[in-house]
Amino acid sequence: MVTPTTFLGRQVGIRPTPPSGFRQDVVMDLDVARVRSSFPALSQGVAYFDSPGGTQVPRQVAQAMADTSCSGISNRGTVTAAERRAGSVVTEARAAVADLLGCTTDGVVFARSMTQVTFDMARALAKQWGPGDEVVVTRLDHDANIRPWVIAAESAGATVRWVGFDRKTGELSVDSVAAELSPRTRLVAVTGASNLLGTRPDVAAIVSAAHDVGALVYVDGVHLTPHVPITLSELGADFYACSPYKFLGPHHGLVVADPALLEELHPDKLLPSSNDVPERFELGTLPYELLAGTTAAIDFIADIASTATDRRTRVLESMRALEKYENRLFARMLDGLSAIDKVTLYGAPKLCTPTALFSIAGHTPQETYEHLGRLDVNAPASAFYAIEASLWLGLGETGAVRAGLAPYSNDDDVDRLVAGVAELAR
Repeated sequence: MVTPTTFLGRQVGIRPTPPSGFRQDVVMDLDVARVRSSFPALSQGVAYFDSPGGTQVPRQVAQAMADTSCSGISNRGTVTAAERRAGSVVTEARAAVADLLGCTTDGVVFARSMTQVTFDMARALAKQWGPGDEVVVTRLDHDANIRPWVIAAESAGATVRWVGFDRKTGELSVDSVAAELSPRTRLVAVTGASNLLGTRPDVAAIVSAAHDVGALVYVDGVHLTPHVPITLSELGADFYACSPYKFLGPHHGLVVADPALLEELHPDKLLPSSNDVPERFELGTLPYELLAGTTAAIDFIADIASTATDRRTRVLESMRALEKYENRLFARMLDGLSAIDKVTLYGAPKLCTPTALFSIAGHTPQETYEHLGRLDVNAPASAFYAIEASLWLGLGETGAVRAGLAPYSNDDDVDRLVAGVAELAR
């Protein structure tokens, strides 16, 4: 059992029960130097703390996208080699996502972005809603898991029920969500991890409470997926959305669900487009080069710290090693920032991703962002589309400075961040 270390109320070092399939006796150390050698962008000498908004890309991912674009490819089919190649790219990408998340391949829906696919799913689900029905959203969430549901509920005449979180700790309690549930609840939208504060709610418990009243649960896993091993059967979510560009891949989004559930939904689509699941939700031609990049990103993750035979096991083992590494590095970052008198760290969730939101007394978030940028330390300032969370915290639309870790972050990066913050705070 891991004993947590506490920094400003945050407990780092806590890790959940290993997902099924994980070999508990195998947790290799992450060789960050080897990981960093695959990222051409790091040769520029920049310390990147902007990974919650999008990670850098390893050369293997860029190469896979280039190879696919140059391979001779067309719309999917079975007659020509170009058609079959396109089909293989899609099939391989669905299989890779299934290994990443522990889901079935025919429940993987690809889209332009998590925002787009959530709007699409909201419109499809809202066809079954009416006056008197209720939808629950939380103020902890990114707006991409709030506004689509608010708009869809309003169009159907349904009621939106809002759940706040503890402003001091950043925690979203299961009880606060359960208090808003009723037999009329049709859907609960909740984040797997806050992109602003890093808070990781007890999703499995929230799902259980929602299912008890017959509601579906849509989980925004965009900020959770890059940091912990995911096994969807343990979360229990009906829908789980994420974005490959947050876990070393290209810019697009996806959502996964039980194919049987997807069969019950009928999105607006073109007449000649396929009505099969999951294709009925994938409007237009898929971006084959991006899907190839996603497969390459998942393969890269799988090989970070594992030599197991099958990819699913490699993913689980590598993500456990990454989580262990990031916990240690995050403790170093929190320790350094908390030692600076003028720094305020927001939130203190017991379980969180390696994400710190902070400000420096006497300096605006933008000034801090610009100062760090001049030092080649990229830690942006914003509300980062988590507008409800920022307003709830009293930070307005301006937000604060956010620093998040990625697999390529190292001790030197953290020390440069802390030194840059200390310099401005003096």
